[in-house]
Amino acid sequence: MASPTLLRSADRPDKLAEIDRLRERISRLQGRPGEAARPLDTHPALAGIVQLRAGGTYSVARDHGGAGLALALLAGPSAVGGWGAVVGMPDFGVEAAAGLGVRLDRTVLVPDPGELWLEAVAALVDVVTIVVVRPTGRVTEAQAGKLAARLRTREAALVSLGPWPRADVRLAVETPRWSGAGRGAGHLRARQVTVAVQRGTAPPRRTDLWFPDADLALRATEEGATEIRDVG
Repeated sequence: MASPTLLRSADRPDKLAEIDRLRERISRLQGRPGEAARPLDTHPALAGIVQLRAGGTYSVARDHGGAGLALALLAGPSAVGGWGAVVGMPDFGVEAAAGLGVRLDRTVLVPDPGELWLEAVAALVDVVTIVVVRPTGRVTEAQAGKLAARLRTREAALVSLGPWPRADVRLAVETPRWSGAGRGAGHLRARQVTVAVQRGTAPPRRTDLWFPDADLALRATEEGATEIRDVG
């Protein structure tokens, strides 16, 4: 049986500091009114579009390469040394993820979790900063609520490639336009997309990005000009 912590005169300053840290953590988990959750590192090209936060849930539509956008969200915490996990994506692109800044040595892959995919996600939330999942089954409101509480407790974030009940932020890739095709004799060099971000019932906010640019990187459109031609 665990024993209570005793405060002795010799270690009182250290114990008081520990208590202060615990008090701060408990207050953060309880969520004081008006207090925002702790921000997580976000890919530089997405930082002005969406801010990842501990305890947050983010859904990404699968159309037009939504999987790449989900991996870009994973890249933020991963690039600074945070652990991440990818669940239910057997076609996970190793090179593409590394190119976005995902540290593969700190990424846990569960490509085919079968019917236990939700249990796998819940377990991984306990040990990583961010989980990207492609759901293989329906998620109920109750299940999403329990997992949201777990995310807040563990200060982790979840990105769903596909719908997620009551997601804090919903993202979608729209209207892809390619450059470099010329009149049919050239090569595709870069793709510009519009990323739509919606919070709650507010109208979506739309921003153009190069994804990928001519160097196969993700960046904001204002960082350089490239000729665009629609290729349908």
